[in-house]
Formats: sequence, structure tokens, C-alpha cells
Amino acid sequence: MTERGVAVAQACRDLDLAESVLRRWMRELMAAPVAAFPGNGLQCAELAEIATLTKEVAKLKAERDILKKAAAYFAREAT
Repeated sequence: MTERGVAVAQACRDLDLAESVLRRWMRELMAAPVAAFPGNGLQCAELAEIATLTKEVAKLKAERDILKKAAAYFAREAT
């Protein structure tokens, strides 16, 4: 293929793919490189918001756990 110097036919045999599938993927990559890997490129607004909220939830859970441990520590110390 292009970067590694492997023939398309050999890559298809190695990956157990039809040659037409790999050639189509290569055409799509050449036509729109950004859209070729949708999970790694630009995300729609909803997915970006979900990622932000997921990070915030993890942070809030960590803060909650710290407060629980502190409350238990001070409750033990008070007795």
C-alpha cells in the first residue's frame, strides 16, 4: 500500500479482506482524510458534551469519596 510498500493484494490476503473493500477505503481516505476516521476527528456537539460531562462526573465522584473518607476520619477521632 502507500506508506509501507505492501501490495494491495498482499494486504488483502493478510487481512482476509476483499480487494474491492480495501481499494474503496483507500479512495475514501484520499477523498476526505478528516472524515475517514470519524472517531478520531472532529466530533459532533453532543458527543463533545457527553465527554465533558463524563469527565465532570468522574471528578465529582472523586471529590465525594474524599469527603466521605474525611467525615469517617473525623468521626473516629471525635470518639
